[in-house]
Amino acid sequence: MDKPAARSRATAVAVPAAEKRPRGRPRKTVDERDDGNRRRDLITSAAKLFRKKGFDATSTRDIAAAVGMRSGSPFYHFKSKGALLYAVMEEGMRSAIERQAQALQRAEQETPDIRSQLRILIRNHFGVLLGPGSDFIPVMLYESRAITARQRASLAKLQNEYESVWVPVLQALHASGQLRGDVKLVRLLMFGAMNWSVQWFDAKKGASLDELSDAAMALFLGD
Repeated sequence: MDKPAARSRATAVAVPAAEKRPRGRPRKTVDERDDGNRRRDLITSAAKLFRKKGFDATSTRDIAAAVGMRSGSPFYHFKSKGALLYAVMEEGMRSAIERQAQALQRAEQETPDIRSQLRILIRNHFGVLLGPGSDFIPVMLYESRAITARQRASLAKLQNEYESVWVPVLQALHASGQLRGDVKLVRLLMFGAMNWSVQWFDAKKGASLDELSDAAMALFLGD
């Protein structure tokens, strides 16, 4: 055997093979693995700030500071402040739909009385507007000019889904003579009155959401 050739082959064997790069996407960092939670934190904090200061007066830096992020970090989760605003509104509507479904399910199990079902719907709606974590829907009510027409159309579908649950209840009350006037107009007037409560209601002044619901029942049904 030729000794130089043998040495060459031995040298070749001794050289470690180059490490292969793993295929696929690189491993996520801790921040990336926490993406869902951080996104949720951003939406919740943005809702509070948008409601308190208004969309235009709230900066991305304000939102980032509220969740302990650097000023540019929110753009990892949302393309723009407008996209974050839409996420706040969409989250608010989807949560309201879920809460209402749960409330109505309990109502149907506990009482078949149609008046009681309306009262539960009203009480739930005031909870959505004024209860704990209630920043989302007020933002949707008063900042919709800042989102796109397509986004407004998408939210309108969710809003219709939410309000459509009220229709059979109001129709039953109308058929029994307990509710006067055109059902569609009455529904619009009811929501207009209830939604305006976010402008003036203050729990610190003594009224509770239950008392507010009783007053609404008396107004709408003439109790």
